[in-house]
Amino acid sequence: MGITVTRPTTRTERQRRVSLALHNGAMESVDVTPATRADADEYIAGHITSDELVTRTRARHGLR
Repeated sequence: MGITVTRPTTRTERQRRVSLALHNGAMESVDVTPATRADADEYIAGHITSDELVTRTRARHGLR
């Protein structure tokens, strides 16, 4: 098993990632719920990790 190193992200990088994800969703006609957008805003602010954002989104839609 190798070592995984992750670097902290900046607010700008988190905003860029969310913007790209929203754009990709829009291109595929995916609607983002207000609750998911609120979670994304928490991620951008640095209050939750990307893993937590994915976990919340999957749970909201009944996915494991």
